[in-house]
Amino acid sequence: MHKTNTNYSMETESNENSTGNSSLQSNKRMKRFLIALNCLLLALGDTGGPLTSRLYFHHGGRRNWLSSFLETAGFPILLLPLCLNYLRRRRRRSLSTPIFLITPRLFLACIGLGLLTGVDDFLYAYGLSFLPVSTAAILLSTHLSFTAFFAFLIVKQRFTFFNINSIALLTTGAALLGLHGSSDRPEGVTDRQYYMGFFLMIATAALYGLVLPLIELTYRKSQREVTYTLVMEMQLVMAASATVFCVVGMAIDKDFQAIPKEAKNFGLGEARYYVVLTWCAIFWQLFFLGTVGVIFCVNTLLAAIIVAVFIPVIQILAVIFLHERFSSEKGVALALALWGLASYLYGEHKQAAKEKPSSIDQP
Repeated sequence: MHKTNTNYSMETESNENSTGNSSLQSNKRMKRFLIALNCLLLALGDTGGPLTSRLYFHHGGRRNWLSSFLETAGFPILLLPLCLNYLRRRRRRSLSTPIFLITPRLFLACIGLGLLTGVDDFLYAYGLSFLPVSTAAILLSTHLSFTAFFAFLIVKQRFTFFNINSIALLTTGAALLGLHGSSDRPEGVTDRQYYMGFFLMIATAALYGLVLPLIELTYRKSQREVTYTLVMEMQLVMAASATVFCVVGMAIDKDFQAIPKEAKNFGLGEARYYVVLTWCAIFWQLFFLGTVGVIFCVNTLLAAIIVAVFIPVIQILAVIFLHERFSSEKGVALALALWGLASYLYGEHKQAAKEKPSSIDQP
């Protein structure tokens, strides 16, 4: 009898190990799939978002609040993965599974971050109305400099040689565009408008550089385990808040009354006007969803690398589809921007290698 129980115990343990290994392999496959999917979403959004936004202005669009609204208006897309995730959690656990994981404190914090994002969206849309998308992409890369500065103040991140080198290179590239880039301004844009767009894009980068450390601080101060579901919920609240902020701006600026008339005068035709707006909202939401996914599944470093890699891709696509000129000054500024990005990413990689990886999310 004792021998039979021992054999049964051994068989049970073997079955449990087999089940555990199978579950582990399944989780690894799912993680690889999520990494690939989110990298694809980020790549599509990072290129498609700026190009469709500029396409709107390129063919006669003039509503800055509408353009900023489109950057976060696609947030209902997040409801689909959140609903599917809720059904999965409910099936695995119990009927008492909460619909939302976000706490009231996190909810309020995300509303504040969303309002800052709304302001950033407007600055970006207003600046892009006066700039080529290729120039805007280079100027936006300076957000790494601002991120390093604000991270030092907010989350006590230390400056390194690579941070400082990156800031110097990115600043030099932006200054070069400011001094010599106005010759590449879009048709109908004056020198004054070009420089206004230049400083608005720098302000966009600065505010974005502030928002990122604030999001990191929000994660650290969270009283819950930070999971992918919670991150998506936070992104949903931030995007919804930013969208509401832009809707108020649209109402004040009477964009809703102007949209039908603008559609009739759009360079590509009335039907394609609404197609451009729709794809603009979709691409920007893919960008935000992909960014959140890559950061959660891997790390911020990979998200930054993907964004950096696609800067020259945006340049090429802008030349092909929007017929933008690629001046020698822009080429030098791009090289400096990529050099600065490479320096920043290498420094982040070395810093991450020194730190011990944590298998448990911080509360």
